[in-house]
Amino acid sequence: MELNKLERYWLTAVGMMLGAFVAATIVALLFFGIRLPSPVDRIDPQRLEETVFANPGIRQLAGNRYEAYVVAKSWAFEAGPDLGTPPVLRFPRGAEVTFYVTSKDVMHGFQIEGHTANLELVPGQIAKTTVRFNRSGEYAIICNHYCGAGHSVMYATIRVE
Repeated sequence: MELNKLERYWLTAVGMMLGAFVAATIVALLFFGIRLPSPVDRIDPQRLEETVFANPGIRQLAGNRYEAYVVAKSWAFEAGPDLGTPPVLRFPRGAEVTFYVTSKDVMHGFQIEGHTANLELVPGQIAKTTVRFNRSGEYAIICNHYCGAGHSVMYATIRVE
């Protein structure tokens, strides 16, 4: 079977595009540390009060390491009663924070501005990401997955001091 000139050009262009996509994926993995998040565990979203998410909040581990447990629900992030509404999570500069996040009702997003933390929150799954805060300042946590009428007011703040 003989290919005409235009078919060869199109096949070459498609092959080059596929090669570029594969190269971009490899660069993202090796140089930028971008990983696809996978669920850490599964829970019953209607029974959060029987899990570690019954008391969301920040727990300090050894040194400058922390764990933050956050619950997303329409239309707010819950991160502990003493952190306010919307919550303000405070960490010292250089802190390494592992976020454990879940959704109580519908799908939500969890994105920290200025960092590569970007999770999709599915009810019944626990998502996990680790972030190091090397610069002082305020960083917004936003829901980047449309979740209903109050989506635009669903946010929290991280304050690095």
